[in-house]
Order: sequence, then C-alpha cells, then structure tokens
Amino acid sequence: MNLKNRGSHKLSAGLYDFSQIKENSPYSRFSTIDGTHAYQKAVPEGFVSYRVRTRQGGRVFFFNFSLAKEMGLIPKNHPEVLDDELKRVILHTFSLVIINEYDEEKKIQYADKDIRPNAYMATRYLQLQHPDKTGRTSGDGRGIWNGQVSHQGVSWDVSSSGTGATRLSPACAIEKRFFKTGDPRVCYGNGYGSLDDGLSTAILSEIFHRNGIETERVLAVIEFEDGVSINVRASQNLLRPSHFFGFLKQGNEQALKSVVEYYSAKQIGNGAWPKSLREKPLRERLNYLVSQAALSFSRATALFESNYIFVWLDWDGDNILCNGGIIDYGSVRQFGLFHHEYRYDDVDRFSTKITEQKAKARLIVQTFAQLKDYLLSGKKKPLTQFRDCPELRLFDKNYSKCMNEQLLKRMGFGATECEYLQTRHLQAVSRFKRHFQYFERSVSSRGIYTTVDGITADAIFSMRDLLRELPRQYLQQASEVKPIEAAAFVELMKSSYSKKKDLKLTKERMHRIGEFQRDYLALVARAAKNKEKTSNEKNVSATLSAILMRTSVINQADRITGNGVILLTDLWLEEFSLNQKSRCVRTSRKIDRDLYSVFSQLIVSQLLSPDDRQEIERRKEREILFKRAMKELIRKSFDLISRTKHDI
Repeated sequence: MNLKNRGSHKLSAGLYDFSQIKENSPYSRFSTIDGTHAYQKAVPEGFVSYRVRTRQGGRVFFFNFSLAKEMGLIPKNHPEVLDDELKRVILHTFSLVIINEYDEEKKIQYADKDIRPNAYMATRYLQLQHPDKTGRTSGDGRGIWNGQVSHQGVSWDVSSSGTGATRLSPACAIEKRFFKTGDPRVCYGNGYGSLDDGLSTAILSEIFHRNGIETERVLAVIEFEDGVSINVRASQNLLRPSHFFGFLKQGNEQALKSVVEYYSAKQIGNGAWPKSLREKPLRERLNYLVSQAALSFSRATALFESNYIFVWLDWDGDNILCNGGIIDYGSVRQFGLFHHEYRYDDVDRFSTKITEQKAKARLIVQTFAQLKDYLLSGKKKPLTQFRDCPELRLFDKNYSKCMNEQLLKRMGFGATECEYLQTRHLQAVSRFKRHFQYFERSVSSRGIYTTVDGITADAIFSMRDLLRELPRQYLQQASEVKPIEAAAFVELMKSSYSKKKDLKLTKERMHRIGEFQRDYLALVARAAKNKEKTSNEKNVSATLSAILMRTSVINQADRITGNGVILLTDLWLEEFSLNQKSRCVRTSRKIDRDLYSVFSQLIVSQLLSPDDRQEIERRKEREILFKRAMKELIRKSFDLISRTKHDI
C-alpha cells in the first residue's frame, strides 16, 4: 500500500474559508483539538515540538461519522452527509503541515495568518530500524498529535499522518540530514501520506473495530494532488509500548516514571482501569500495568492468530498500542487462509510471521516486567532475568484460554457452550485443536515464493469453509449423524490455491480426517448432552442446527483480505477521488454522500457476530435506493472481495 501517482488533476487551492469556528456551531468541539495535549506537560522529554501552518488545496475525502459521534465531535442525530460548514471545520482543524528543521535551515518565510498559535508534538518512541536503537532519534516520522477531545468522561487522542517530515524519521537518522516535506526524491521520509493508505486503513480498521479487535480508527482523510493525503486517526489512548521502552533502554528513570504516571492517570480517567488505583502507590499501578499487558497482549495475539490477522510485532512495541490494539496499517493484513509463511519485506529486513507474533508479544510483556522492576528497585537488570516472571505465566495461561475460546466460537458454539467445554472437557478441546491445526497449517507443494511485498507459501485448506459447511453436511444425512467420506471432507475445505497433488488422500491424511470428525462430533455431543439438562433440546441435530446458524455468519464465505482491501481501494479511488479526471463531472456533494454509503454497507457486510444480523436487515432497508443508484460499484466491490477471499 505504497504511495502511488494517481493523476495530476489540480485541486483548487484556497477554496475553503479557514475562519474561526463559531461558538454556537454544532461543530464547536473541534476547536478543542488545537495542538495542546496533556502529554506535553507530563513528559517534556517525550516529544519534539513543531510550529504548524495551514495547508491549502485540500478536500475532505472521507469522514467517519460513526467515530465522530462517539467522540462527541458531531451530534448523535447528525445525518451522514458532509455539509459545507463541517467540511470547513475539518479542514481548519486538520489540514496542517509542520514548519520543520529544513524550513528553519533555509529560513523559509510563511504568512503569519497561516501559522497556528500552538505548537504540536511529534512523540518520541523506540524503533529498532533506527541506528541508535534507544529511542533518542525515533518516533513520529511524518505525523503529529493534533490534541485530545473529551466526551462523556472519556478522553480521545487524535493524531495525523502525512503532516510533514520530522527529525524522528528513519531517513533523517540514517542520512543525518533534514528533509524537505514532500521531496519527490524521498519515499519513506518525505513526510507525506497517501490517499490509498488512508482509505484502506479506514476500511480495515473499522471492520476490525466492529468485530471486537482493538485498533486505532480513521476519523478523516484529506485529499491533495497526486494521491497525497493527511490521514487522521483516533483512539482513547494512542501510547505504544515503545513510548515506554525508549526511556527504559536509555536508563532515563525519571522520564520513564513520567510516562507510567501519565498513562496510568489516563487509563483510570477513561475507566479502562479501576478508579481505586488513583490513590494507590506506584508499586500497585505498576503491578496492574504489567498484568494488564500480559492479559491484553495474550488476548490480542490469540485474536490475531485465530482471525488470520498479520500484524508486524516485535519486542520494541512500535507497531502496536499498549492495550494490544493495531496501529500503523502499512503492513497489516487479514489473510483468507492461514498463510503462516508470509513475511513482509521492509527493504532492509523481513517481518515476523503470524506464528511468531506470540513470541514477540511475550517479549513485550517481559520488557514491561523489566520496566516495573527497574522503577521499583532503581537498577536495570538484564532482560533475561525476567524469562520466568509471573506475568509470562499469566500470558501463557490466558493465551491458551483465548485460543480455545476462539476455536470453539469459530466452530459455532455459543458462549455458554464454549465455557462448558473449556471447563469440563478441556482435554477433548485440545485434542481436536491438534487435528484442526494440522489441516489449517498445510501448505502447497509449491513452497515459499516471492510476492509483491514479501514472501509466502500458500495454505491449501480453508478452515472457514469447512467449519461453515460441515454441520450442513451432517444435518443432510437421512439417519443418524455420522462422519462423511474423506473425499467429500477434502472437497469442502480445498482452497483456490490447492493443486491436485496437494489434495491426495495419503494414509496420514485419511487418519487425520477420521480423527478430526470423531473429535468434532464428540464435542457436539457433549454440548448437546449438557444442553439437555437445562432445556428441552434433546438431540445432536438440534445442537448442530444452532451451530450451523452461528457458523454461517462467523465463517461467512466472502471475508475481506489484504489483497481485497488493496483492489477495493483502487476501485473506489477511481470512482471517488477528484484526482481522477474522468470522475470530475460528478458533484462533490454526491461523491461525499456516496462514498460513506458504500463504506457503511461494506462494513456491515463484514460483521461476524450473529447478533449483528438485525443491524444488517435494517441497513438493507435503508440502502435500497442507494443500491439502485450505485448498483454497478456495489457489484464490482463484492466481486473483488469474493475473488480474493483466500488471499493474503
């Protein structure tokens, strides 16, 4: 998802009036996002300060109405339409560019009216790709924190990517010079964001959020010429583990303590931590911080692995939030199959694999344990001394629990059944999981090969397809429920990547198919027997029927993938970007309305909880007229998702 040249259609500079927001405006809450942030006072060593100026020539390409309502930036009853005043407010708030070190060196002068009164911060955090490797030179390389906004007792952090080249980028550290913002000779380091990155992040992050995956979310995307954009993100707490670990590596005890105090206060204030911790000594807050890291990262890793979400994790905690939430979507992907050999190529190094994410998450927790001991003892001990810390035992226990829960949920069991089977029949669950992973991790005889952005080996079986269709096959049997034939079993789960020789029914595979079905039906029978004690449901068929209903939603056929998002983004940019000359005949208002309508419909189509079905039906009624108007684009969009459903 790299920056692409998407045409040279000129967007009108100075088209919008950046006058001050009126106090009685329904959008007055935007005025609080003015560069000021509590982190600036709490951790003076934690950021680089930049003056900013208005960036002209932008257009609001995307706005997340749902997120804006949660944050209190717009009224709850606001229609999902960008009116002229809202556009002006968004641009006034976020269409900014920093006055960086290059500008200062060259003594470039800017109009006073364009320079904002407050300084904005680019935060410092550890990044292993920097030569320094201690966080002294690394952090927000092309972004700033716009500030924070509070609503209903919750404080939200807001940041923007694409607001100019800072001194904290890898390019600046490696070449030891400052860069001009937008320098076309520089790729990663010129300070600009890309429109395709902004839109693809908006799509994938909102799908993850709605499906219970912690993540930052895109609030707005502002479009400029040639596919350049500012991408505005928000979360209730945008701190990463790397914000802590830089000061830990440096041995800067006071700054590290300041980050802990700030983070603790914010979590308590937002209700994410118990209020009782507010008056507790530092020791107790540190204990809670590390135990929460163990629980959050073990759960997140289990969710990533079970949902085939690739997140480039490393121990520095750079590409992840402190609660295990996803951030920086440049290399994030959702796989259609368990492509566990995939690695992202970042020019100078390859990423971790999806199966290595657990080990990296454990290292993050281990480093938090080292951090806690350092602040309590005043002495920084080697990381190896924390290999057996209690928090890692908590991590391992919770990871196993969450992995089992995810597997049972994917099988179609309800919450009560999942709890019962884990509590009373854990050995049976573990035995089935071994057979499940045998098929899930089978790869093509083609082996490892190079892709556009990395390397991979193709998974050959779709376990989502199998779990969706297997209960249907059992229910169609005329007499008692029993295992189906091996050839039919393989037919249910073969993927678009599998070749004829990949599907041979070897002796080992025949044995595994038999064991898989035996253990699958044993779990169903145990759940049915337990249900019989508490209700009138008396047979396996009734339990299978309920499983079929749930698994048809959870394992729906057309799941969006990383490749699907890329192709979908390209399709939508052709339709909605004003950089596309052929589309400029459409009015801006119609483009604004149609994009969010298509976006909303796509998000709803990817909801994986059976409880969301009511919303899907309501949305269908609301969108009927829209579908007629955008029928061809909708058809193309869902066709792309279907064609890429097994991809990386």
